[in-house]
Parts: sequence; C-alpha cells; structure tokens
Amino acid sequence: MSVQVAKWQTSAAPFRENSCMLSLIPCQAKSDDLEGTLSGESIILDEQTLQRDLQNAIEEENYAQAARIRDDLRVLHENSKASVLAANSRFYDAFRRGDLAAMQNLWAKGDDVCCVHPGANGISGYDFVMESWEVVWMNYEFPLEIELKNVQVHVKGDAGYVTCMEFIKTKGSSWGGQFVTNVFERINGQWCICIHHASLVDL
Repeated sequence: MSVQVAKWQTSAAPFRENSCMLSLIPCQAKSDDLEGTLSGESIILDEQTLQRDLQNAIEEENYAQAARIRDDLRVLHENSKASVLAANSRFYDAFRRGDLAAMQNLWAKGDDVCCVHPGANGISGYDFVMESWEVVWMNYEFPLEIELKNVQVHVKGDAGYVTCMEFIKTKGSSWGGQFVTNVFERINGQWCICIHHASLVDL
C-alpha cells in the first residue's frame, strides 16, 4: 500500500471506530430526486455553440431565432442537471455495493481528483483515491443503506456539482449523517466525478 494511503489509514482509524464513521460505507439511494434521471446521460450538446449562436442572433437582431436558442439552452441546462444527477446516482450505487470496478469507472483520471472521507485528510490523485476506497471498504459488509436528502444540483458548462445530506446505515448500527459535495466534470460527453467531500454532521 502506498505511503500516502497508509498515512490516511492511520489518521482515519479513530474515525472507523466511531459509529458516525459508518457513513463512509456504500448506501442505498432512496432519494426521489434521483429517480428517472438516466435518460439525460444520452444528451451531448455543445452549450458553447448555442451561446455563440445566441450572441450572433442578438447582434443580427434576429430576436425570434434568439428566443428559440434561449429555449434550447434552457432545455440543455435542465438535461445536464439530469445527467449529473444520474452520475451521482451511479456513484452511490457503487458506494452502496462496495463495487471498486464501478467506482473506478466513475472517476475522472488524473492527479487533480480529490476525495475527502469523513474525519480524514484529503487524498489527491486517481490511484490514491481508488486505494482509499479499498481501505474504507475493508471492514464492512455490503450492501449498505443510504438515504439522500436536500439534494441540490448545479451545472455550468462542463462542470456540475451536487450537494446533499447523506445518511448511511450498516448492519446493526444507527444512521450516520454527512454533508456531501460531489463535483463532476463532463469529459467526452460523460459526467465523471472529480471531487467527493463528506463532512460529519451530528444528528
């Protein structure tokens, strides 16, 4: 195991002994906000092109065309939100099942990705982040339960983020809560997670 992950494991030990830390474990997403969002993933439109066309239409005083482009941008924005929520749902499904292969496929590849597990230091770099999930999952049985509340999604261009309250329960434990921010980047038409930050919340 790498030195960086080994340090994380040592610093996180008290966390794993704390029942609240159980919220690290994968969970069963029950939020209504995640239902029916997978269809948005098939939408790959160029927002920058639409913005440029809108500007041209305004400059040419073609206001009917500008209004149509604005409507297209509004639809694109809403569909992008659905796509980000779908990616967030897939993240929690992999989390709930402890599925490392699925988790690996969801993350952007690179040294600039970052993961902050509750009660632990931040971990940067794709390989280190994946190793951290292996460490987290070592002591738990799957599947786990999770409920997401107060889910909010924001998208601008090729970047989007989801904030929510995450409640996780393992066998024989009570619910643990975290406030979570998941940041996504659209790469080649696919929304990939690049930052996961979870902070413990007293219930």
